[in-house]
Amino acid sequence: MTAHGRDRATAVAAGLVATYVLFCLVVFAYGEAPRGVVAELFAGTWGSAYGVGQVIFKATPLLFAGVAVDLALRAKLFNIGAEGQIAVASLALGVVGARLPVGIPRVVAWPLLVAVAMIAGGVWAIPSAYLKARRGVHEVLTTVLMNRVADTLLSLSLASGLALAGTTRTPEIVAAAKLPRLDVATSRLAGSSANVSIVIAVVVAFVVAWAFRRTRARELWLVGENPIATAAAKIPVARRIGQAMVLSGAVAGLASTATVLGYKGYFELGLGAGAGFGGLAVAMLGRGSAWGLVLAALFFGTLEQGGLAVNAHVPREVMSVLEGAAIVVVAVVERWSARATQAEAVA
Repeated sequence: MTAHGRDRATAVAAGLVATYVLFCLVVFAYGEAPRGVVAELFAGTWGSAYGVGQVIFKATPLLFAGVAVDLALRAKLFNIGAEGQIAVASLALGVVGARLPVGIPRVVAWPLLVAVAMIAGGVWAIPSAYLKARRGVHEVLTTVLMNRVADTLLSLSLASGLALAGTTRTPEIVAAAKLPRLDVATSRLAGSSANVSIVIAVVVAFVVAWAFRRTRARELWLVGENPIATAAAKIPVARRIGQAMVLSGAVAGLASTATVLGYKGYFELGLGAGAGFGGLAVAMLGRGSAWGLVLAALFFGTLEQGGLAVNAHVPREVMSVLEGAAIVVVAVVERWSARATQAEAVA
């Protein structure tokens, strides 16, 4: 294992330990016995087939968003806009999915809607991509702004006739557009919301990682590492920066397949909210590795489902605090480990 790999492993292990210790302290502060609550959390997640299914379901949009943020990070871009990109893609899926012909074959509907989700997410990232690549405006500012614009756009669109009368949801998508639940393959997951979009998410994670190793997508990473050297090598720096942001938005848009196509069967206001911000945590914990991103998504999916399992003892919002704490610890320990490694190398 390389020195960087050891630093990452140490940081992640420290983050996991810190999360567990902090959770026990919070439980104790609420007057509960940590051991019993931890056991209940496990029983509500990995301790039952239904819990496993729910963890997988909650991890799916987090994985899509994590891959999207990680893709941007490789180009040294911080895509805070995954939340808005997912929301816009979800609305697009709900509208298009409901207007497809009733008799459309699944082999046509599924690829078409996947393309719709990617196009919607990518298009929503274009303003941020342009402003960063051509005007030098920091992407954090523009993506946060686009998130706010997305909130307004969704509310306005639904109120303007895209929603069913008296509701904040679109009509049901056609039957052929719906993704099967995983309980079709194993009845043990019956009742959970896990669906085959998790397969798409895992494939996307590994395809993106492979592309950065084997294709010209590596130029996105090179541009992020050293734009001056890549410009000297005749690589169009501004274009690659814009492409990285748009591709990140496109991947983020795929998170809508888990909620609209695989879960609800329609879009409603607030569906999938939080997945984009959760993807930031996934990317920070598992960045640079497909397996790392998958495991990070499962970890945070466990925290989300676990928050529901132990809500009678501690508020489920505590899990959001734990997610943030884990990221802070990982970042700090990784920085300390890297400095220690550099000091040893100099010595």
